[in-house]
Amino acid sequence: MGKVLSQHQIESYHKEGFISPINVMSEDEANAYAAKLKAAEAKYPKDLTGVNRNNGHLCFKFLDDLAYHPKVLDAVEDLLGSNFSLWGSVLFIKEPSSSHFVSWHQDATYMGITPRNFVTPWIALTHSNRYTGCMSMIPGSHHKDIQPHQDTYGADNILTRGQEVTNVDANLAVDLILKPGQMSLHHAMIIHGSQPNQSEDQRRIGFALQSFMPAGAKQTIGDNNWSPVRGHCSQKGHHYLPRPQIDMAAGSVQVRDQSNQNFSNILYHGAKIKRDY
Repeated sequence: MGKVLSQHQIESYHKEGFISPINVMSEDEANAYAAKLKAAEAKYPKDLTGVNRNNGHLCFKFLDDLAYHPKVLDAVEDLLGSNFSLWGSVLFIKEPSSSHFVSWHQDATYMGITPRNFVTPWIALTHSNRYTGCMSMIPGSHHKDIQPHQDTYGADNILTRGQEVTNVDANLAVDLILKPGQMSLHHAMIIHGSQPNQSEDQRRIGFALQSFMPAGAKQTIGDNNWSPVRGHCSQKGHHYLPRPQIDMAAGSVQVRDQSNQNFSNILYHGAKIKRDY
C-alpha cells in the first residue's frame, strides 16, 4: 500500500502500463484551475498557444501549483520511490469540434531519457471521454521495446512529428475516461493515442507532467532542463529550473523559453521537419 495508490493499482501499473482514474481534487477545484487557465489565455494569448503550451508551469503560478500538487507527487512516489525530478509539462487542449488527434505512439521514443521507466500524470481539468477525445491505451504494450514510428507531420496531429506506430490493434485499446479533478498515470513505453473532440461546446483540457524521472535518469540526446521535486536527484548535465513566484515574471519567461528550445532540440533530433510546437 502506497501513500495514494493501493497495492492492486501498483501491480496493475506494472502489468498494464497505466492507472486510471485517480482522484486528485474535487471537480470544483478543477473548474477553478480551468478558470485560471481561461483568464491567463485572455491576458497572455501568445503565451498559452503553440510551443508555449509546453512548460507553462515554469512561468504560471497556478500551473506550478498543479505540477507540485501533493496528491500527484505522492502517487508518483508510490511508483518511482522518494527521489525523482520533473522534465517538463504540456497542456493538451482540444477545442470543440476540433479535428486534432494524437496518433498511436510511445512517449519514450524521442525523449532521449534512460532508463525508460519514467511516469506521466495526465490531469483532467474538463471532462475527458470518448466524445471529447480521451486518451486510449494498449494494455501491456510497455513490455515491448520501442516500436517503429512513422513521422507523418500530419496537420491535425498534435504530436511534434505526427509520429505513429503502425499495425496497432485498436480493438485492444482501453479508454481512460476522466472527470475534472481526476488523473491517469502512464508508463513511458506504453502505446497510446487519442481521437478528436466531437463535442460542439466542450473544451477538452488535460495537463500532462511529462515526465517524472527517477534518480539516476540520464539524457542521451542533448542538454536537459529539469526540476528537482522530491529527495536527492544527482543527474549530471541537467540544469536546475526555478519555480515561478508570480505569473510571467521576465526571468521565468526566459527560463521557459530556454527550456522549450532545449525541449524542441531533443524532440526534433534527426527530424526532417521542425514545427513550431
